[in-house]
Amino acid sequence: MAKSTLTVNMASLMLIFGMLMATIYTTGALTGACYGRLGNNLPSPSQVVSLYNQNNIKRMRLYYPDHDVLDALSGSGIELILGVPNSDLQKLASSQSEADSWVQSNVKNYGSVKFRYICVGNELQPGMTESQYLVPAMKTIQNSINGAGLGIKVSSAIRPDSLANYYPPSDGYFRDDYLPILNPLIDFLNSNGSPLLVNLYTYFSHKYNPTDVPLDYSLFTYNGVRFTDPANSLQYTNVFDATLDTIYAALAKINGGSLNVVISESGWPTAGGLDASVENAKTYNNNLIQHVKNGSPRRRINLETYIFDMFDENQKDGDETEKNWGLFSPNQQAKYQTTFN
Repeated sequence: MAKSTLTVNMASLMLIFGMLMATIYTTGALTGACYGRLGNNLPSPSQVVSLYNQNNIKRMRLYYPDHDVLDALSGSGIELILGVPNSDLQKLASSQSEADSWVQSNVKNYGSVKFRYICVGNELQPGMTESQYLVPAMKTIQNSINGAGLGIKVSSAIRPDSLANYYPPSDGYFRDDYLPILNPLIDFLNSNGSPLLVNLYTYFSHKYNPTDVPLDYSLFTYNGVRFTDPANSLQYTNVFDATLDTIYAALAKINGGSLNVVISESGWPTAGGLDASVENAKTYNNNLIQHVKNGSPRRRINLETYIFDMFDENQKDGDETEKNWGLFSPNQQAKYQTTFN
């Protein structure tokens, strides 16, 4: 009997250990990387997929369907957020057959790719013509996904400047001019059990307001508590948490309080602007990977997150910083050590 009991106990311990290791692995793999392709010197898609796997990056965000990339991803085990560009929204919103064709060409034809979400549109703003087509396009894409029995969630990405108030986080609410976009979006996400994608950059908070948002408060290196929310006594040590919890509070005010949030972009540039450096990017991104395992003060969860960007993109428009967000140079050399576990 003693031997049998020992055998059972050892088997139970091994089962528990296996579950624990699986949990550790899953937690460590929550952070992925965005794969922007606005460069004329980037590695081939097959090289990129190999680089993801070599560095234990198990999730990718791709901004538009690129069949060479989808071919390279087939059988790789990497989970994918696939984007629908803003420029495609009108035709997809106006025709179910267009949506069916899009899903057939870019999803169904790639049965060995692990699609996680379809991100329809990105950072749509008031005054943009495409905004009116956002939710109608999401509906036709979701109809096609459902009809094919694929079980993939459809969402869209917003950015924090949709907020009207940032402080304290519990008083967060959205700008009135964003509500015609956000209200139907939230209704769709609630109806389909989909998360909301949020592009959240502490770099820009610091860049445009360095006095109130100092560097250490932006890099997760602030020593002590920056402030306490008077409404709920939650304490804040970094602007990432403060911004995210402001978004949670704002969502709760428009019937989105139960939505899961995915950080679909976050990162730090290595050159081209105020405090843009390799050292600060290394500090931010490594701290981010560890920090999101515990969520924010308002919601202590494993927070799915994607670092922007996998590579520098030398053909991006805008400030010089726009070209310098990469974890890797186009020659596939890491610009600094990043640990995705």
